[in-house]
Formats: sequence, C-alpha cells, structure tokens
Amino acid sequence: MMDEDDLQLMKDLGQRASFLTRDLSSSEPVHNKKRKHEHVIDKYEKIPRSLQTAPEKELIHLLPIKDKSGIIPQTREKPVADTNQDEEDQEEMELEEEIIEDPIRELTIEEHLIERKKKLQEKKLHIAALASAILSDPESNVKKLKELRSMLMEQDPDVAVTVRKLVIISLMELFKDITPSYKIRPLTEAEKSTKIRKETQKLREFEEGLVSQYKFYLENLEQMVKDWKQRKLKKSNVVSLKAYKGLAEVAVKSLCELLVALPHFNFHNNIIVLIVPLMNDVSKLISEMCCEAVKKLFKQDKLGQASLGVIKVISGFVKGRNYDVRPEMLKTFLCLRIKEVEVKKDTEDINKPQKFMTFKEKRKNLSRMQRKWRKAEEKLERELREAEASESAEKKLQLHTETLNIVFVTYFRILKKAQRSPLLPAVLEGLAKFAHLINVEFFDDLLVVLHGLIESGNLSYQESLHCVQTAFHILSGQGDVLNIDPMKFYTHLYKTLFKLHAGATNEGVETVLKCLDVMLTKRRKQVSQQRALAFIKRLCTLALHVLPNSSIGILATNRVLMQTFPKTDLLLDNESQGSGVFLPELDQPEYCNAQNSALWELHALRRHFHPIVRTLAAHLIAGAPVEGSEALKPELSRRSAVELFAAHSMAAMTFNPPVETLGSRRKDKILQGNAFLNEDLNQLTQRLCNEVATQLPLDFTKYLKTSLR
Repeated sequence: MMDEDDLQLMKDLGQRASFLTRDLSSSEPVHNKKRKHEHVIDKYEKIPRSLQTAPEKELIHLLPIKDKSGIIPQTREKPVADTNQDEEDQEEMELEEEIIEDPIRELTIEEHLIERKKKLQEKKLHIAALASAILSDPESNVKKLKELRSMLMEQDPDVAVTVRKLVIISLMELFKDITPSYKIRPLTEAEKSTKIRKETQKLREFEEGLVSQYKFYLENLEQMVKDWKQRKLKKSNVVSLKAYKGLAEVAVKSLCELLVALPHFNFHNNIIVLIVPLMNDVSKLISEMCCEAVKKLFKQDKLGQASLGVIKVISGFVKGRNYDVRPEMLKTFLCLRIKEVEVKKDTEDINKPQKFMTFKEKRKNLSRMQRKWRKAEEKLERELREAEASESAEKKLQLHTETLNIVFVTYFRILKKAQRSPLLPAVLEGLAKFAHLINVEFFDDLLVVLHGLIESGNLSYQESLHCVQTAFHILSGQGDVLNIDPMKFYTHLYKTLFKLHAGATNEGVETVLKCLDVMLTKRRKQVSQQRALAFIKRLCTLALHVLPNSSIGILATNRVLMQTFPKTDLLLDNESQGSGVFLPELDQPEYCNAQNSALWELHALRRHFHPIVRTLAAHLIAGAPVEGSEALKPELSRRSAVELFAAHSMAAMTFNPPVETLGSRRKDKILQGNAFLNEDLNQLTQRLCNEVATQLPLDFTKYLKTSLR
C-alpha cells in the first residue's frame, strides 16, 4: 500500500509532460538545464497556426445539447457566397437574354454569295498588298513572305479553297521574280563570326529568310499533294475531300513551274523527287502536266546538270516499279539536248588550246622587255580563263556522257527483261534518235536483238518500224565501218508497206518516210538499182489508197529517189527492160523484176481531188525535172517529205490548201411552179391536164375473179 503523500506525488508527476519524455534512468532533476526563455518558445509553439490563404470561417452558435456529462455547445460554419460563380451565372443569364432578344437571322443563298464575294475581295486585296510590298523591296520585306505563306492555312470555310489557291500561285510567281540567279549556301562558323558591313548583313538576312520561306513553301505544297493522295480529312474540316484534288492540281502546277524556272536554285533535287512519281500518276491531267514540265526542262537545259538529276530519278523509279510505268515517262528522253556534233562544236569553240611560247622561243624572238610583258599577258590570260570557267565545255561533255549512259542502261534493261512491255515503242524510238551515240562494241548484239524482236511477231506495226529505223540509224553513223548486211530489214519494210492505209495506220507513214530516207537516200552507194526500182513501184501503188497528206509525202520521197537514182526513169517507159515478168506479190525487192513494170499509178493520181497530189504526179510523169515548166515551186521542192506530210495533215479536219468557195449568184427572177420543168415536158403536162377525163365504170370484182382463177 502507498501512503497518501506518495500517491499525490505520482498524480502530480503524471500531469507533467516531462515525465513522459524524460529518460527515467537519469537521476538529474527535470529543470536542471532549462533556460528561462524556453518557456516563451514553448508557449508560442503551443499556439495553433492558421494558413494565411485560408479565409477565416465564421461560426453560427446553435442551441446547446444537454447530456449526462453536462451542456455541449453546438456551432456550424457560416456558408461563404462564391462571388465568381455568381458573376459567371449572371453573365450567362445576360447572354441568354441577349440571344433571346437578338436571334441570328439565316442568310439566303444570294446574301451568302454576296458575303462570300466581299470576303474574297478583302483577301485578294491583302494578298496583292503583300505581294506588291515584297516585289518593291525584297530585302526589306522578306518577312512578309511568312505572313503571306500563313494564309495557306486559311480557316474560313467560305473562301478557304480559293484563298489557298491564290496564295500558292502568288508565292510561286514571287519566288520566280525575287530569287537570285545563284544557289545560296549556308554560312560557315568563320563567316558568321567575322565583322561585315550593314549592306552585306542585310543581304545575308534576306538570303537566309528567302531560303527558309522557300523550303517551308515547298513542304506545304508536298503536304497538299500527300493529303490528296491519302484521301485523309484534316481535323479542322475546313476543306472537303473534293476540294483536295483542286488544291493538289494547283500545287503540282506550281511545282512544275518552279522545276523549269529555277533549276539553279536550292532544293531543285527535292522538286525532282516530288515531280517524277507524279509523271506516272493515275490522273491523266497531273501526269501530262509533269511530263510536259520535264520535257521543257530538257529542252532548255544547255549544260545538262538538271537533266542528269531528272534522268537518275526516272531511271531509278522505272527500275523500282519493275518497268510498269507510263510510256510517256520514257518519251521525255527524246527531248534531251544531246547531239554529238553540237558537243564537239561547243568544245572546239570554247576550249581552243591556248598555245604559249616556250622559254627558248622567247629568248630567240623577243627582247627582255617584250619577254617581261609577254609573261604578264600570259598570267593575265590564265586568270581570265579560270574566271570564265573555260572548263565548262568539258564538264558539259562529261554530264552528257553520264546522262546517255543512264538512258542506254534503262533502254537495254527493257529490251532484255521486258520485251512485251508497253514501254518498247518508246525505247525503240529513243534508240533510233540516239543510235549514232552508241558505242560500236554494242552494234552487233543490238542488231541481233532488233531482228529477233521483228521476227518474234509480238510487235505492232509501228514498233517494227521503229526497230527498222533504229537499225539503220546505227548503220548510218559509226556503223559504216562494220561489214553488216541489212537486207533482212529492207525485206521486212518492203513486205509490210501495204499494211499502211487511210485508217488507223496512216500515222505510221511518217515513220516509213524517215526509214526510207535513211535506208535509200543516205545509203545510196550500198543500194542496188533493182532495190530502188522495187521500192519506187510499190510506193506509187501505196499512194493510191492512203490519205492525201500521205500521198504527198510518198510522192515527194519518190521524187528524191528518182533524182538520186537517175536510171529509174525507165519506169516511165512502157517497154520492158530485160527478161522476166513483174511479180508484185513477191516480198523480195531484189527479185520481183520491177524493171519490167511502169508507173501507171501516176496517171490515176494526176486526176486526184487534191491539187498538190495532182501537181506532184504530173511532176513525176515529166521525169522529176529540176528546171523547166514541169519543175516544182520552191515551197514544195525545198521541203522534205516528212515536212510536207505534216504540213498537209488532216488531223484537224481541215483541207490544205483551203477549198475555194464559189461566189453566190444573184438571180434576177424568181422562178415559180412549172418554170423549172423542161419546155417539152411542160407542154406534155399541160396537154394531159386539159384533156377531159372519160367516165368509165370501175368494176374491181371482174379483175379479182380473173386473178383468183
């Protein structure tokens, strides 16, 4: 048991906090190390803290509750009114009232069109103002290109498509006008750190801004084409899927214009990579647009740098698609400006070897002062040659050589791997044009391949003509040194001439005329008289059943042949020459005995409805004289057969020369009635009409019975 004093002491200790926190093993008194100011700190720490941000809550005193322990006071927080919410509610109410008071009036179609016209006019004026400012001072206003380009993202659905098209065309024309005639390269770190003049700094800023905006513009055009290809609708939904095609066409047109106009500027290779796949696009309009742009680029590219870039991309694309592309892609190769004669001429003119005197010659022929001046002149000439880039002709020759190598690789791949491809006519036409530039080592193999294609029977008539044309172009150039007999090609052309007619194959006459010029006229020394006679006879027969322009071309060819081979005038004589009979059905021109025939077809052609055909037929009957009354006029004699064929073409449904219209004859008297009849007939008619008709009974039954019996 504890004493009452001890018990009281324990109760007092239990009410102290230090009793619980103190180390009981320690015998030191509790207040041994405390200081006076600690009581103040402890007192401050015990005060409850409140956040300054939290507003003080007001309490509402309620009625107290009484229980066994005593009275318990009751309180409740006073609700704080949310002023922001009240303000928002009030604004919404006001807006609703305004909406109720002023409802939006729906516009009619006419009013909507007027409103759209006003918006469009404002946009046009804005575009025109920006473009004028940029053109007036490009260096100061280059930043306005960004403002104009931002209008490509026009969000107003009424005018979005039209405004975007206008901005695309405007930017394209601006870049064509303000772009410098050189390629802008990025600055090096050393150039950036050097101090420059204000004018130079302004020019650099203009060039950097121009290149960056041009790059962004090309990216925008590329994105438009991709959106149309993917048929993917944007989230903004401002432009419909139908409008994507129109935007894509305008974008492609702008890319084609930039491809042709800025071949020297930055990102030209990027434009080529965009344009070449579109040359094979499903849309005929876009495909033709891109092919025409590439042809235009080839025709105007004098050096060959841009052409080489396009040829590389086209060759890779054709190979990647396994030769399943449009033939128009390969037909663009025909527009390449690569001719051996021109290249040699340019090389001789530009790269004339500068001959300098040797040291011995100088000492022998010149004085000391003259040698000094001559040395200074030679140094100056060398510097000028370097400044003028006299090696550009050599570079041009190298570029043309590399371009032709890629073209021939593409052609030979198709001949080897895709002989039944629709690309074959374009390949044969290209080989016919560039055959004189092919290496002599490939001639034998190429002629074997061409003859195999003809004999296979898988080619159309036009394709077989291209094979013949290619073979003779090869033999007319460097192939003269080869001992190759092309008799099989002569036989094939002679045999297939009658496949030409006034229908679908009439267009093949132009290729036939080109083949005849290469086969007979240019190879006159290798052509026998029998072969020339056979071709002249068959061509005259062919002229009877083709269109007038074809007849003109064929008769013009016969005129050249008769002048080239004078002894062929024996065909104008009725008497036969030698033994044998003419065999028109024989396919061998050497053995058909054409010398025993006569050109009777010319007399039929002399009565042709076309005046030029009649003139040429009469000229040939007279022996194709160069002078005299039967000689041709200069407008006919100076033009080739192909030119005459094209000049008198009836593709446009026109007649050349035009048919003379008879003048209208004014009739003084207007004849009426029987005045048109012959006089004797008129008298007979009058007599029969004046006779009195006798009344006879009509008994049809009598005749009916007779017929039944």
